[in-house]
Amino acid sequence: MMSPILDPAVQAYNRLMAHSFHRFTGRQIVAGTAGLSDAALAEALFATPQVIVSHGIEADPVFRYANAQALRLWEMGWDDFTRLPSRQSAEPDNGIQSDRNALLKAALVQGYVDHYAGIRVSASGRRFYIEDTVLWNVVDEANIRHGQAAFIRRWRFL
Repeated sequence: MMSPILDPAVQAYNRLMAHSFHRFTGRQIVAGTAGLSDAALAEALFATPQVIVSHGIEADPVFRYANAQALRLWEMGWDDFTRLPSRQSAEPDNGIQSDRNALLKAALVQGYVDHYAGIRVSASGRRFYIEDTVLWNVVDEANIRHGQAAFIRRWRFL
């Protein structure tokens, strides 16, 4: 199987994520990535030790990106992760899901939300707490939304 970071569509989406992150936060998603080629940016995002995930704009959004750290944390391969509805990354508990939904809606309105924390669950059922998380809208130059992404700075297993 070809590495997902070699796929031109993934590289183009990485560029949208990085530009959108900078647009909303004023920061680079990964230090030193300004001016990199699409391929080098894709490699940097995929290899960063922080978690980066993103879902699309479907009615029940499905993940469309996960870096290597995210795949390890959720204990999934690329093909399985990018078919997973993002709501399934958290436990089905009503409180957890309503908290997650409120965060997504706040980011839609504000462009991004910083310092989010919440509980998530891996494919094997291992629970973990994410914190110091930025959630932002992935938009193009015309401000058309292509998804939402999360940059998870810290996590711990429960």
